[in-house]
Amino acid sequence: MNEEGILTGEFFMMGDVACAEGAISAGCRFFAGYPITPATEVAERMAERMLQVGGTYIQMEDELASMIAVLGASWGGVKAMTATSGPGFSLMMENLGLGIMTETPCVLVNVQRGGPSTGLPTLVGQGDMMQARWGSHGDYEIIALAPSSPQELFDLTIHAFNLSEKYRTPVLVMTDAEVGHMTEKVVIPPPERVEAFPRRKPTVPPSEYLPYKADDDLVPPMANAGEGYRFHITGLTHDEYGYPGMDAETQERLITRLVEKIRKNKGDIIQLEEEGLEDVEVVVCSYGISARTALWPVELARREGIRVGTLRLITVWPFPEERIRQLAGRVKAFVVPEINFGQIALEVERCAAGQAEVILVRHAGGDIHDPQKVLEAIRRAAISDQ
Repeated sequence: MNEEGILTGEFFMMGDVACAEGAISAGCRFFAGYPITPATEVAERMAERMLQVGGTYIQMEDELASMIAVLGASWGGVKAMTATSGPGFSLMMENLGLGIMTETPCVLVNVQRGGPSTGLPTLVGQGDMMQARWGSHGDYEIIALAPSSPQELFDLTIHAFNLSEKYRTPVLVMTDAEVGHMTEKVVIPPPERVEAFPRRKPTVPPSEYLPYKADDDLVPPMANAGEGYRFHITGLTHDEYGYPGMDAETQERLITRLVEKIRKNKGDIIQLEEEGLEDVEVVVCSYGISARTALWPVELARREGIRVGTLRLITVWPFPEERIRQLAGRVKAFVVPEINFGQIALEVERCAAGQAEVILVRHAGGDIHDPQKVLEAIRRAAISDQ
């Protein structure tokens, strides 16, 4: 630990703890949250570490208050984060929408567990993936990342902060209980080697500043409260001044820009990990802990002579539609293992558009997939008549 309280080196570290350390390395200095299994260790670590790095930790009365506190801190000029799971994620949806509408950079970590309702508080699930995309109301785009190891929880938490600042939007880290509670080697680089995207500040004097006047990339510069700039922040449909505009024309301009600033930059945002896709008949498409569960079945299938490759979704939202369509035109089938009854599999099926079969390997949650079931699905895909 250096004199600023930043850790560096190699550690044997739990995923939730790695997430907290990633946030600190990214410059996060405000955490507001409410304890909830299996995300509590993120809050516990931040409660300890914020004091050491000169930041602020607040345990709020509930998840609604946690999310709104994070938005307020961000407008005050601080990189801010919260972490939750299950019912807490549901409670944060209203203020997630507020963050999207007000273009407030921040990070929300969801350590997924089995549901619905209280469900399985201590056991794994991946049932919140569609909620991540559509959980708040109205039209919007979201960025959501899916780490598959404690190291990636560290790395992708940093990346989430960078994306949130670059595109002025809340970013989700959609991990799961297995990855969050897994303990593995985590390498934390020195601060000078951590890429931190700075907040884009106005270049005009306060008298000329319009808080929602976008640059060419559709993202407006952001002044902080207390810096002498005047602005109005509202969840209502608003104009470039931030003032409410209650008409269809203002809605069309604003929502189009909020959506397009993500869609037009998908090439910069989407990250995938591909392996062995050059000449395959089956693609195993997965994310999070399910991507690791699929590795052994893929290896066994290859030993049987099946031409199978893997496509791991590091970025789940925005969805890699173009890549799925490209692959669908030349493979027999996709196999999609996920710890739910079919969420991302539906997106793969939509993008495949009937060109390739999509086989879901579903799991209600509570533990990881039986690798044998994934292997059986790969075998079934290999003999598909599609």
